[in-house]
Amino acid sequence: MKKILKLRDIDPMLFSGVQDSNLKFIEDNFKGKIVLRGDEIHFDGNKDECEKIEVLVNDIIYTINLKGYIKRNDINHLFESMSSNGIQKKDINQSNHSVILYTHKGAVVAQTDGQKKYYEAVIENDIVFSYGPAGTGKTFQAVACAVAALKNKEVEKIIITRPVVEAGEHLGFLPGDLKEKVDPYLIPLYDALDKMIPKDKLKKLLSENTIEIAPLAYMRGRTLHNSFMILDEAQNSTKMQMKMFLTRLGVTSKAIITGDITQIDLEKNEICGLIDAMKVLKNIKGISFVELTDKDVVRHRLVKDIIKAYNKESKNGK
Repeated sequence: MKKILKLRDIDPMLFSGVQDSNLKFIEDNFKGKIVLRGDEIHFDGNKDECEKIEVLVNDIIYTINLKGYIKRNDINHLFESMSSNGIQKKDINQSNHSVILYTHKGAVVAQTDGQKKYYEAVIENDIVFSYGPAGTGKTFQAVACAVAALKNKEVEKIIITRPVVEAGEHLGFLPGDLKEKVDPYLIPLYDALDKMIPKDKLKKLLSENTIEIAPLAYMRGRTLHNSFMILDEAQNSTKMQMKMFLTRLGVTSKAIITGDITQIDLEKNEICGLIDAMKVLKNIKGISFVELTDKDVVRHRLVKDIIKAYNKESKNGK
């Protein structure tokens, strides 16, 4: 039985070790044959060993993200832990197409059926619209996909933006520079990044503009090549702002647009860019629309009940 495992989110050289010492040590502990080709592990062995190597590789990736390196003693410890605890079925299932990103705090995983559909849509399309109620992981998963693409060198830059209607889109009356003005409204985005990238590295990426967070109004006139673009809270973008954002997409770039159409803060005379895009772009190949529901809520159990209660009240016209 042959198994191919992708070394996502890490440098393959860290996995293989000096003069392939880690790779040789792993192979000595398996009957099957293991070969590293670029960022892929090719393993040829029986079914039981294929399951073991998959769990081990995931554990090694996690360790490298946690420590920044891995030693032979670490790998030996992982072997011993795997032997004493056995292979958990959930570990095998988790590694099977649902892990979005390995971080220093653990794996970011698509947990629900809706989130898995969302992740598959991002892999298969250049533009994905994800819409649904609060707590369904729309923003968090979008940021995880972008960070994974950056770590795997699929893109050179991440741009995360959102309308800042709470402060007035031009922000002219707020004191301080641009960062001071918009940061309070972008805290959820910083929180998501903070869970996925160590603080010192995140600070460096932000200072170098490899990761850029800005209000939607400041996207006008730009063309963004080889970038991963995220438009968050898109229900608060106007029709023209949505068109402006989507037409920033450059060569080899991807975009995720997230929003909740039940929480629109626009003036009554404004057309919601998210709702309009759902109508205008629904038949274009390469653009996917994924609806998340209360079944995909991954926050406190009461959040799901709260959403259901408000939806019920809305349907009753109260």
